[in-house]
Amino acid sequence: EAQVVASGGGSVHTGGSLTLSCVASKFPNFCMGWFRQAPGKEREGVAMIDYPTRIAYADSVKGRFTVSKDNVKNTLFLQMNNLTPEDTAMYYCAARPYATCPPPNRATPAFDNFGQGTQVTVSS
Repeated sequence: EAQVVASGGGSVHTGGSLTLSCVASKFPNFCMGWFRQAPGKEREGVAMIDYPTRIAYADSVKGRFTVSKDNVKNTLFLQMNNLTPEDTAMYYCAARPYATCPPPNRATPAFDNFGQGTQVTVSS
C-alpha cells in the first residue's frame, strides 16, 4: 500500500488561504483523496482525484478548494481559499490502489491508510 505524508497545515483567520501537500510512496495510477476530521466528528471526504484526473469535491468546499497532483513528484495538493472556522480540522491524505475514486461523501470506508495528518485551524 502507498505511504503518505501530509503537510502544510497552519492557523489562519476567516477568509485566509492555505495549501496542503501530500507526498505518496506510490502514485501514478492511484485514486488519491483529501479527508478531514474535526473534533467530535467523523472523518469526511473533501476532494478526490483519480487516474488520470477526474476530480470530485464535497459540497461544503466546492468553489473554495482545488485539488491537483504532480505525477512526477508523487505529490498531491489541496489549495484552500476563503477558509472559515467550519474548515478547522485535521486534514489527511490517502491513496487507494485503484484508478477510480468513490464520491467524497462515500469515500472514507474505501481508504485504509491516512497517515499522520496536518492540522488546519481557522479563527474568526
